[in-house]
Amino acid sequence: MAQVLPAERGLRRVIGDGESVPDGGVEGLDESDFLELYRQLVLLRTYDERSVVYHSQGRVGTYAIFWNHEAMQVGAAYALERDDWIFPSYRESAIGLLRGMPPATILSWWRGHPSGWWNPLEYNLASICIPIATHVPHAAGLAWGKKLRGERTAAIVFFGDGATSEGAFHEGANFAGVMRAPLILLCNNNQWAISTPLSAQTAAPTLADKAIGYGMPGVRVDGADVLAVYEATRDAVARARAGEGPSFIEAVTYRSAPHATADDPSPYIDQERVEEEKRNECVGRFERYLRRLGVLDDAVADQVKADATELMRAGIAAAEAEPPADPALVFEYAYADPPAGLADDLAELRRILG
Repeated sequence: MAQVLPAERGLRRVIGDGESVPDGGVEGLDESDFLELYRQLVLLRTYDERSVVYHSQGRVGTYAIFWNHEAMQVGAAYALERDDWIFPSYRESAIGLLRGMPPATILSWWRGHPSGWWNPLEYNLASICIPIATHVPHAAGLAWGKKLRGERTAAIVFFGDGATSEGAFHEGANFAGVMRAPLILLCNNNQWAISTPLSAQTAAPTLADKAIGYGMPGVRVDGADVLAVYEATRDAVARARAGEGPSFIEAVTYRSAPHATADDPSPYIDQERVEEEKRNECVGRFERYLRRLGVLDDAVADQVKADATELMRAGIAAAEAEPPADPALVFEYAYADPPAGLADDLAELRRILG
């Protein structure tokens, strides 16, 4: 069970440091669960690191980095059942990998290719949301609809600390609270909304404190502790299934990579804090935990990393093997009754593309 740290405003943590901070455990997880969590963490880490390289080679456009955010995504997703729904922001763009989505699909999405879109019903995974917080009401609505149908399905929606300043967040959270929708609101509080610090986002002592205004419990967890995130999400899902309504989870970390590949954080970031976080990043932290338990050794770790690397190689090859998209798709669904000049525009685009 997670230990609660009052000195850190009620932060919950399971994984210690092997020295002064003792390790905890989570009831119900065994060795096979630990190894699967590790495999998923490595998979997301490999995807993210290869995508940054992919961008630097000019093979994909601007990319939203999620390095050291993997524990939030893996821990939360592992607490769900396959029928539960996930509503990701751009920071969780690769979370579909945890439900068997091919890497080529997500890579194609970042390449702007039509093969990068999927049927949400196939994975119970909504489309990646770029606008800030607009998917929170979507998630609340789906969760409420499932409740009206008498289904036991829950939904989770991921968003950043900056999203809590948006009206759509308030509307979605308030609606979920009033309707007692089976929704988990997971806030990735990495202290920055691009270059805007958390102190400029809210006067509340913590983001979890906002939950009381919507009639739901709010908890704070160490966002780099995959087990703490799992435990908090599991409890929130159980509460949702019991008809007790939504929950708010504030997963606290510090953004140790740029907001995206188009961002230079050096003018505003705390570089000393970044270096500290890098030394204790979530994948290595869980790996050390597993080694202390005697669950993981070099052979297993190397194989997991090799498998993830090979999956990414194959995914990149598959994405780049897709034939160029027909430029007519840009125009095809824009108007029910296309204006006369649109055909000329398409002809000109075809001429430019050669």
